[in-house]
Amino acid sequence: MYQPAENNPVSMFQINRGRIVRSLELIQDMIVISLCIGLFSFMVIQVRDMFFSLLPPLDFHVVTADILFLLILVELFRLLIIYLQEQRISIGVAVEVSIVSALREVIVKGVLEITSSQVLATCAFLLVLGILLFLRVWLPPTFEGIDPEQEVSRRYKRLHLEELAKNNGGR
Repeated sequence: MYQPAENNPVSMFQINRGRIVRSLELIQDMIVISLCIGLFSFMVIQVRDMFFSLLPPLDFHVVTADILFLLILVELFRLLIIYLQEQRISIGVAVEVSIVSALREVIVKGVLEITSSQVLATCAFLLVLGILLFLRVWLPPTFEGIDPEQEVSRRYKRLHLEELAKNNGGR
């Protein structure tokens, strides 16, 4: 039957902590869903603007900038979708977005209009991002095939279920 909180072996903090974490995760998912909807709406507006920029007189820099910006938005949308599906940020997609964003800035401004220090900084940035992307592909994503985050999550869920089973069995 009903046990008062004082006699319950599971403290109120543990019960409320799980409920609070689930509530915060739900709120976080709602925020990411609203970001997805907003980003998708913005992408539709950008596609419309891109088609208008294809009308004569054709400006190559504007068309290229619009296409690259749309690709960045698509990659950001994909990053948000991966987050919703797997509850993690994909490092590969984040690096790809960074690479395309840096290249877009160089292409839009033009290499001849950028100072040499900015070109060197951009090259160093792209080199580091390329190394990260290369290492992400060639190295296994986890140590010996075990994803540490998922392993900790499984262990936490297993312990939580064992506590619930123990508490329900003691009634």
